[in-house]
Amino acid sequence: MASNAIDQTRRMLSLVTYLRERPGAHVSDVARAFGITQDELISDLDVLPLCGTSFRGGDLLDIDTDGDRIWWHNPDDVAAPLRLAADEATALLVAARAVSTLPGLRESDRQALLRATAKLETAAGEAAGASARLSVTFESEGGVFADVDRAISERRRLWLRYYSPARDELTEREVDPIRLFAVGHTYMEAWCYLSEARRTFRLDRVAEIRIMDEPSAPPEVELRDLSEGLVQPAAEDPEVVIEVGPGGRWVAEYYPHDSAEELPDGGLRITLRTPDPTSLRRLALRLGGDGHIVSPADLADSARQAAREALAAYDRHQDGSYDRQEQGR
Repeated sequence: MASNAIDQTRRMLSLVTYLRERPGAHVSDVARAFGITQDELISDLDVLPLCGTSFRGGDLLDIDTDGDRIWWHNPDDVAAPLRLAADEATALLVAARAVSTLPGLRESDRQALLRATAKLETAAGEAAGASARLSVTFESEGGVFADVDRAISERRRLWLRYYSPARDELTEREVDPIRLFAVGHTYMEAWCYLSEARRTFRLDRVAEIRIMDEPSAPPEVELRDLSEGLVQPAAEDPEVVIEVGPGGRWVAEYYPHDSAEELPDGGLRITLRTPDPTSLRRLALRLGGDGHIVSPADLADSARQAAREALAAYDRHQDGSYDRQEQGR
């Protein structure tokens, strides 16, 4: 599928040049020249009008066919030298400046980017001034990204203080980093010696990091395919059953699951797997009256206990507020 898409993209780029030089070309002749069927050519022609120098109407390719010949109505407009609009120049300048401050960027690449940015500022004129009032802050603050990137390149072990929202606690860990990747947030995949397993760490949850003298030697592991998302439960992960009412049906949309059975009240009985079942306690609290954990029993008990503790905290806060109000009278 990917190779077909790449081949089609290359073909359409060549097709633009070909059609510019041959106004009113016959469909059969063009298909023969490119070694494709007429149906494949028509499919390409259906896509080309969505392409251009921007999504402003007049900048798109105005190409159509009557089934016999192909007509390109605005070749001179599209061939004109590209001019960035003010919003495009602003977005490009803001992105360029943000990337130039990214930790771990090679100095030679940083300097090349700064030179290109300076040329763009000159060409952008007033838009450059507007872009200077905007900034982007990357989530991997405090040099975490740079330290992980360096540890990977130098094959060094890392020491972390890491916040786990599922347990609401900070833990100290030694890890051998494997790779950095981004799926919504920036993550590090690493071999964790505390868990004695491969784990994924979100960089904005790293409270403290230090590169150690010990060499990094993670076990040989097959890198996961993340094209389907970060959370991909394994068959051996513990099974959890959750029942939700109509207001909690969204759980089936956001959590990968094995099954979702309809319930008489319009809710769902959802069966899913997770390597860390305790992480679902927060989900149970979030659902409130719209759902509850059915099994395993110990997880259901811990969720109920967490709910009781949360309710007690609210009661204490309310009582304290009432007492202070009474004392203030």
